[in-house]
Amino acid sequence: MHKLLVMLKLDRYFLKEEAMTSFKERIIRAAKLDVSLYEEVEADRGAMGQAMAVVVLSSIAAGVGSIAKGGLGVILMGTIAALVGWYAWAYLTYFIGTKFLPEPETKADFGELLRTIGFSSSPGLIRVFAIIPGLGGVVFLGASIWMLSAMIIAVRQALDYKSTLRAVGVCIIGWIIQMLILGLLFSILGGVTKPV
Repeated sequence: MHKLLVMLKLDRYFLKEEAMTSFKERIIRAAKLDVSLYEEVEADRGAMGQAMAVVVLSSIAAGVGSIAKGGLGVILMGTIAALVGWYAWAYLTYFIGTKFLPEPETKADFGELLRTIGFSSSPGLIRVFAIIPGLGGVVFLGASIWMLSAMIIAVRQALDYKSTLRAVGVCIIGWIIQMLILGLLFSILGGVTKPV
């Protein structure tokens, strides 16, 4: 009986180790812009937690990279904003991609966009290196371009597009709409917080 319990504990340990290895490999493959990774997480309904973890880790990396400018509060607020932004961006992309710009082969659900877009945040992990004095701007610019490239691939794969240009179009339209909404919110909130 004792032998059986030890074997069960070992099995659980190795399953956790295997899951962590798989998660790390997925992050690396997503950052390498591996198209098959985005297809894999699109189909894997169990990858939602991993996708959320990538978004959180990426936002923490950004917070650490800019901690000199905003302190520890920037990490917490950045993480919350990243999760809300991830959800909103995935919904906006889903709506634009399936309702306004679908291809005949387009078959997607909201969860597929959440998972693929979540993993497209993987390149954002390099933002932690912005903590090195003098590198902040370059690191954040490089990470942004890399993340945009990953997002275009994620959108193309999740929406089953044959055209990368269509995925770029969905991302541009979504970005414009998001900026308009944020601008409106900031103007409303800015008007509320101004002293009388």
